[in-house]
Amino acid sequence: MDLSTQYMGLKLKHPIIASASPLSETLDGIRRLEDGGAAAIVMFSLFEEQIRHENAAFDRLLSHGSQSFAESLSYFPEMGDDFAVGPDAYLDLVRRAAESTHIPIIASLNCVTSEGWIEYARQLQQAGAHGLELNLYAIEANLDVSSQEVEQRYLDSLKLVKQAVSIPVAMKLSPFFSAFGHMAKQLDAAGADALVLFNRFYQPDFDIDTLEVAPTLKLSQAGEIRLPLLWIALLYGKLKASLGATRGVETSLEVVKYLLAGADAVMTTAALLRNGPGYIAQLVIGLEAWIGERGFESVSALRGVMSHAKVADPLAFERANYIKILESYR
Repeated sequence: MDLSTQYMGLKLKHPIIASASPLSETLDGIRRLEDGGAAAIVMFSLFEEQIRHENAAFDRLLSHGSQSFAESLSYFPEMGDDFAVGPDAYLDLVRRAAESTHIPIIASLNCVTSEGWIEYARQLQQAGAHGLELNLYAIEANLDVSSQEVEQRYLDSLKLVKQAVSIPVAMKLSPFFSAFGHMAKQLDAAGADALVLFNRFYQPDFDIDTLEVAPTLKLSQAGEIRLPLLWIALLYGKLKASLGATRGVETSLEVVKYLLAGADAVMTTAALLRNGPGYIAQLVIGLEAWIGERGFESVSALRGVMSHAKVADPLAFERANYIKILESYR
């Protein structure tokens, strides 16, 4: 049985990737993910704010207001000598990971200036990263910024990085575009090697005792698979870019569903944080068992079988199904 897949131009032994998490913050953690069976590893993100906020060019950016970047500067740690996620430490970790493992290492980058995208993308390629995932995490709090401006920011960032490096580039996306399909098509035309659906925006809670905004982080659950599942099924066969699925993978059943929708690779973090890096092997075993029981010979044979382009009733993905669901509840 052939479990191999192609993702953003990289040949993988199977479609399950360890996505960005604290597990990839050390070389030992990266080796444990490889030993656990990961087909590739996405590194935790390198944020430009964390490494450049004392730079004069970055100060000019900050003068435009806190809405110009992902979060207020006060949320970032002080840049002391013991700060472990600076560019040198991150680049060194990428270099050692690429040298000591036998699977693709995909660096994750989040920048807010043109200089940052170009400079750090090049450095990550030189360090040995096999690919880059652009993690454009930003809540646009400026009410005067239009949706067209937000979309153009994504396109410009992608084009800058594609011009700066020769390794494949993935875009990790939010679902919050007014016309997500059109945005995906534009990114595909701009040269994205993969689209990763979807980023999770970590929404704050209110502490009503202290009257403070409390940052919260809850691991994803299987029920969160629905939105990326829908869009992967809709986009399958319509783009050149690979489709990466992320969010809600708890068991091999979610892996199967994503592949049936049309994903080229399936990423998980929450399941590995709950169960340990060795859980990847169980996901692979479950996937292989499901494929064998149903007579498929490869991952390629089942990919996209339940996509919008191939399903017997494509209206099940569209407005007509909304009415049907409401009626079925009664």
